[in-house]
Amino acid sequence: MKTEYGDVTGVILVGGRSARMGRDKAFLPLGGATFFERALAAMKRHLETIFLVGDRPERFTRYGLRVYPDIYPGSALGGLHTAVSRAITSYVFVSPCDLPYASPDVMQYLISLREGFDVVVPFSRGYPEPLFALYSRNCLEPMRDLLEAGNFRIFDFYPLIRVRRVPETELAPIAGSEKAFLNINTMEEYEGILDGGGK
Repeated sequence: MKTEYGDVTGVILVGGRSARMGRDKAFLPLGGATFFERALAAMKRHLETIFLVGDRPERFTRYGLRVYPDIYPGSALGGLHTAVSRAITSYVFVSPCDLPYASPDVMQYLISLREGFDVVVPFSRGYPEPLFALYSRNCLEPMRDLLEAGNFRIFDFYPLIRVRRVPETELAPIAGSEKAFLNINTMEEYEGILDGGGK
């Protein structure tokens, strides 16, 4: 049993439509596993309890994981809200289902910073990565208030809670950080990482 992070639930967001790719990015193969399986394996390195949030749960039946539909459908913020709502732990760590290089070491480092904060969010190339981040239950009410107001901007509730921003320079020494947030949106980009060996 993993007990070090027993106050953190892992949540993989599976609600994207992969419109630009033209096929479900979660199941693109890379290095002997799909993008989803790579994200799941990274999470299993550190977290005991994992569930999924999104629609079309039949896509993931074979993995034996619970899939919760969005309480407020149609946005990434809605997915985060559902993740925090459904977890019984103090924190959730979320990851998209389509990160080909999700880094368990980056994940572990971000989780280790949770004490005294409601959000731990990494930055890549100067921009926040709110879908590979940690959230506490204190985020639930401000998230819900935004959603009910029709505001789907994740960062608009950050001023209301305690945020630990983790710059790229802080992550640089961590294994896998250089590709951890690489997002593949087109077949050309996918073919590019295959041509590079897919490692």
